[in-house]
Formats: sequence, C-alpha cells, structure tokens
Amino acid sequence: MKILAISGSGRGASTNTAMLNAVSDIARPHHEVTVFSGVARLPVFSPDAERRPLPQSVQDFIGMIREADGLIISSPEYVRAIPGGLKNAIDWLVSREEIIGKPIALMHASHRGDDALAQLRLVLSTVSAGFTDEPFLRIGLMKLPPEEISRLMLEPSHKAEVTDFLRRFVNYCGLT
Repeated sequence: MKILAISGSGRGASTNTAMLNAVSDIARPHHEVTVFSGVARLPVFSPDAERRPLPQSVQDFIGMIREADGLIISSPEYVRAIPGGLKNAIDWLVSREEIIGKPIALMHASHRGDDALAQLRLVLSTVSAGFTDEPFLRIGLMKLPPEEISRLMLEPSHKAEVTDFLRRFVNYCGLT
C-alpha cells in the first residue's frame, strides 16, 4: 500500500514529522509510507490561484495525494486550532477530485491537542467521504528531539502500536 503521511507542522525539528518518519521505517517492507513535511512551502490558498498552471509546489502536493492509496495526517495544535499551514494545504484540495473518497486517518504525537483534532475531524470529514475516526493512534512524544522519537518509536510497545494501526488502516482501505 502507498501511504502519504502528512505532517501538519512547519518546524524543521517537528515532533510530528519525526513520528511519521519512524512510521515510514516501521512500515517497510510491507507498505510504502512517504512523509510530506512541506506544508510551510505551499503558497497561501486563494480561489484566484486555482487557475492553470497551479504553483509547482501545489502541483507536486496534489500529485502525491493522487498517487497515494491513503493518507495519514499528524499535526500539532497551535492556539487550540489546526496550524495555518495544514489548513492551507487542505484548502488547496477542497475543490479537487484527488481528495474525494481518499481514505484518511489521524495520528497524534501529544497527550493533548484535542481541539485541533476535533477541528481536523470536522474539516477532513467535509472534504473526503473516506475520512475515518478509527483507526487513530496517539503516542505522547511532545518536546522530544527527533533522534529520541526515532529511538522510542522502535521500542517493541510503540512498534506494535504502529503495526496494529497500519494493519487497521489497510483493512479500512480495503487493501488487505
């Protein structure tokens, strides 16, 4: 299965990106998980900018969505909300067919952030009939450096959680 894992963070040393990179490593060789950590590089969405040609970074992002069998999104919470960069990335997809029906699940790298998760669930269920609340995986990794996250994610308990999450997501996608 080809999974696009989207980090909602624009930080270079992002907890969410580090977690998704570890998920990508754990998924091999059974699944191909590509991590997209470029929400900060997408231009600000405007319906006026949807004319052809789309900005190259947007074309690349849309192409990654098109090629994926399913999406996993992991995002921090900023001021009790979806980070602007992630919301902007989703806005670029709203009028596009690539997202409609695409299976989407959430992961979360913090013990808190329920307001952003609630907003993400609302937004994602609006843009894709393929959004699911289950499976969902939450692992508390907040404020850890990427190297420590990589190490922790390979511990047997976390590795088993990720493997189970991926199994349930693949089943949801109907690609067993």
